[in-house]
Amino acid sequence: MPKFLKVLITIILIILISYFGIVKILNIPEKIMKKIYPKNYSEYVIKYSQEYNVDQLLIYAVIKAESNFDENVVSNSNAKGLMQLMDSTAYEVANNIITNQTFEPDMLFDAETNIKIGTKYLSELLEKYDENYYLALAAYNAGIGTVDRWIEEGTIKSDGSDIENIPYKETNNYVRKIIRDYGIYEKLY
Repeated sequence: MPKFLKVLITIILIILISYFGIVKILNIPEKIMKKIYPKNYSEYVIKYSQEYNVDQLLIYAVIKAESNFDENVVSNSNAKGLMQLMDSTAYEVANNIITNQTFEPDMLFDAETNIKIGTKYLSELLEKYDENYYLALAAYNAGIGTVDRWIEEGTIKSDGSDIENIPYKETNNYVRKIIRDYGIYEKLY
């Protein structure tokens, strides 16, 4: 299939998904949905989801939202790779898990390294927030200090039951998108 046609189909499906939501998505043939919601890099996702006790479907949803499975992407804020890790965060996490070499920021473009560090970081956030996906994802996007401040100030509850109150529009949409995609991955796989 020509690349142009793939891009056009993807754009149309994204519009449909955004407009109709998850209920109507299920009417799209499963074969097409699995192309939109792939399980790329499964050897690494499975390995590190087991090692760090994170649901692999959540990892796929994060990768889908962060990079759409493009291991070479760099964001406007300089987050890198599949799981869009900032150098400082990756360095901190990597120092605890990479013992045979010195961490270098360019290592984030290596799929296995990025998934390993990103999954470990996500596991630390899930542990910090008592396995609450909403709060862990909000912290993944906005930072731990920011989420802790929101909880302390009463902007959001510590059980994550009021994610609609997340004040940063980007983070609010981010959490909702990943939770939606996580649900889609659960239905497909």
